[in-house]
Amino acid sequence: MNKDYPIPDNELQRLAALKRYNILDTLPDDAFDDATKLVAYICGVPIAHISFIDENRQWFKSEIGIGVSEVPREITFCNYTILDTKILEINDTHVNETFKDDPNVTGGFNVRFYAGVPLTTPDGYNIGTLCAVDHVVKELNENQRNALSIVAKHVMAQLEIGTKNNQLYAQRKIAERAVLARDSFLANMSHEIRTPLNAIIGFTDLLAQTELDDTQRDYIGSVQIAGENLLLIVNDILDLSKIESGNLPIESEPFNLKKTLKHVYSLLKVKVQKDVEFNLFLDAELPDLVVGDQGRLNQILVNLIGNALKFTNEGEVTVSVKKIEETEDSYSFKFSIKDTGIGIPKDKLETIFERFTQGEESTTRTFGGTGLGLNIVKQLVELQKGEVHVKSTLNRGSEFFFTLSYKKSNFEETTVKTVSKNDLGNLKILLCEDNVLNQKLAKSVINNFGFDLDIAQNGEEGIELLSQNEYDLVLMDLQMPVKDGYQTTEYIRNEMNSSIPIIAMTAHSLVGEQERCYKVGMNAYVPKPFKQSILLKAIKTVMTPDSDTHHKRIIDMSFLDEMSGGDAEFRKDMIDLFIEKIPSQSEQLEEAFKNTDYDSVKKLAHNMKSSMDIFMLQDLSNCLSIIEEEASSGEFTAETLDKVNIFHCGIEEVVKILKEL
Repeated sequence: MNKDYPIPDNELQRLAALKRYNILDTLPDDAFDDATKLVAYICGVPIAHISFIDENRQWFKSEIGIGVSEVPREITFCNYTILDTKILEINDTHVNETFKDDPNVTGGFNVRFYAGVPLTTPDGYNIGTLCAVDHVVKELNENQRNALSIVAKHVMAQLEIGTKNNQLYAQRKIAERAVLARDSFLANMSHEIRTPLNAIIGFTDLLAQTELDDTQRDYIGSVQIAGENLLLIVNDILDLSKIESGNLPIESEPFNLKKTLKHVYSLLKVKVQKDVEFNLFLDAELPDLVVGDQGRLNQILVNLIGNALKFTNEGEVTVSVKKIEETEDSYSFKFSIKDTGIGIPKDKLETIFERFTQGEESTTRTFGGTGLGLNIVKQLVELQKGEVHVKSTLNRGSEFFFTLSYKKSNFEETTVKTVSKNDLGNLKILLCEDNVLNQKLAKSVINNFGFDLDIAQNGEEGIELLSQNEYDLVLMDLQMPVKDGYQTTEYIRNEMNSSIPIIAMTAHSLVGEQERCYKVGMNAYVPKPFKQSILLKAIKTVMTPDSDTHHKRIIDMSFLDEMSGGDAEFRKDMIDLFIEKIPSQSEQLEEAFKNTDYDSVKKLAHNMKSSMDIFMLQDLSNCLSIIEEEASSGEFTAETLDKVNIFHCGIEEVVKILKEL
């Protein structure tokens, strides 16, 4: 390399190290500007800078008294600074043989004093300089020199932090794209698996209702069990995906604890082997009603009790529930599932809750299973602020026990009037569904209910049939050609101005799917594979005027009541203010999101969080936190869209409830 200025021996490696930081030609940064100001102050000089030297130039990341962003490399003093690891101090350039004739000394910046400290990477490459320059003769004292070295180290530390943050951000985006791709894959695979599974389970259930001999009934029973097991595996994988992405909601609704426990017991009783005694012991002090997530408790118990029954050939399986603590507004319970089964080796106990883990490799071959159940149990318990533990002795049995807390319920359980299918009359139903097997299954099930069914191959056909005929109800598949379920529902509601009840039926399991269905105007949601009883219940719900068309939110007013101090007028004013302001802000949030206005999204999400907290709307507050974080990063993802949709739907629901108070 033939140049008129000195070149470090490790120039190629040095340049590679410089490019690693991606610092060249970046925008000004307060941290670097502050460091430059500090140097000027410490040394008492009019000129100071932080610069980096590439192949042809000296580029200034921060400067005072220079006024340009870069200069050619051949005219810079700093070529000499990067040759060594020590500070280069020239007290008087006029008497220095190397610099006395330099253009920056005889003219230009009129440099008389120069002090430069190399910016050295952790692996020893001098990529730039931290400099103090003056027009008069000067000599630094020891404290000033030490301070310059300290500031230089600070500058390099900032570079390292910036580089690591950029790497972390890039890795985060890669991870987010991977998660999005995975979730999309899982959702599509779920749809592809659930669609034929819907037909298998559905037709098997219909076949089980016909006249069969004992052998045929046994065969059908085996197919039903196999279908249900396959569905459990699909659900486990999807739930795990939702937990990992932080999108598995924990509900907070009143439910009957005792009835739930007895229901799970009755449900699993059919799996008990003949030499096994299956017991349920409930604490006499157990309350009837509590507030929490009944569905997730079901899921935890079914997993743990199901395992206990599967791994116990003789002896007993005992489920016990005990109240261990009571406060003014909550209960804490201990749930125990104890068996006399095969047990777990001592060296496997620490890893038993890890995914894809079972006690022994032979366990999978003998008993089956994915090894996901216990991992999901652990995460579901911890999502509800509980703990799960296990005690076990090989060949003697195991005990799994967990603790959960539930809020006390202020609601009285009411008996809902049952509606038989006959009470609904001879309903005429339109099915929008493109899958032939699902069409055939739905027709059999609907006819079995005593209702009439017409079928549309897609949304366009469905709209045409609706315009020509009178129907009582629409069953709407979401994924269809020509017009999908969402587009069709929007057309029915907005263009046809029809209020006909619409039930979504889908094999998809994307996060926020239910909320999106309700937002476009559907009245209920039935996932595939569907149970006949679930579908009939949904039909009864949407066709019964006195019932809510879907799950109703309960708003916790305790914090607002505490704030009001018993002042009913203040309480009313806060509710009125929420109703007046928040819906419009929610609309603004949606609009800002559509326009990728990161600043507005960030501000709106941040401002609305306090209102959510006042009304104890934790799920909506969490949505806003994620939206704000995504806006701060300067990049929206599919999760952002999902949270914006969920938030908007939630606000509509909350406002409706508040208006009824």
